[in-house]
Amino acid sequence: MGRQIVNHIRPGGSTVILRPAIGRHLGTTRPVRRGGFQEDYVIRFAPRLAAAAAVTAALATALAGPASATGRHHLPVGHRSPVVLGAVQADSPGRDDGSNRSLNAEWVTVKNTGRHAVNLTGWTLTSRHTHATYRFHLRLGGHQQVRVHTGRGHDTMRDVYQDRRTYAWDNHSDTAVLRDDHRMVVDTKDWNHR
Repeated sequence: MGRQIVNHIRPGGSTVILRPAIGRHLGTTRPVRRGGFQEDYVIRFAPRLAAAAAVTAALATALAGPASATGRHHLPVGHRSPVVLGAVQADSPGRDDGSNRSLNAEWVTVKNTGRHAVNLTGWTLTSRHTHATYRFHLRLGGHQQVRVHTGRGHDTMRDVYQDRRTYAWDNHSDTAVLRDDHRMVVDTKDWNHR
């Protein structure tokens, strides 16, 4: 027989693999040697495992059901929001003098890359460095964008204002974090100009 591996099936469906190498019986720490060959009961419980896998697959399919069965639409795994952060101007041009004009020259763009409008009410835009947070109260149309300014002003379809009297973004290094109304991070944008 030499150094061949010999497989044979025992009555009851278990498979025995005979190897000339010394090894350990699966699931134990004691070596098993018979006639100079090691017996590994690799597929001893194959019929039981196959039945268990079939039952598990059937149960998972039955429990999953259609998404509409629960009354809520579940997004597929890996789904990304069509709303993303766009261009950022964290350092307003000129000297940071704290004027409303200088504050409003600091902004972050939020874009809807999808075809359908998205209600941003309850969404937030936050600076990781200064912790300044803006809460949205608007509906962003499909393929539209809105610029979020730091200072005071009158909100329009294209520009909204945080009505802050201090700067919201660090000029040199910061991260803008966009969260949805469930506080889930939708997008981030960082910059480091040091």
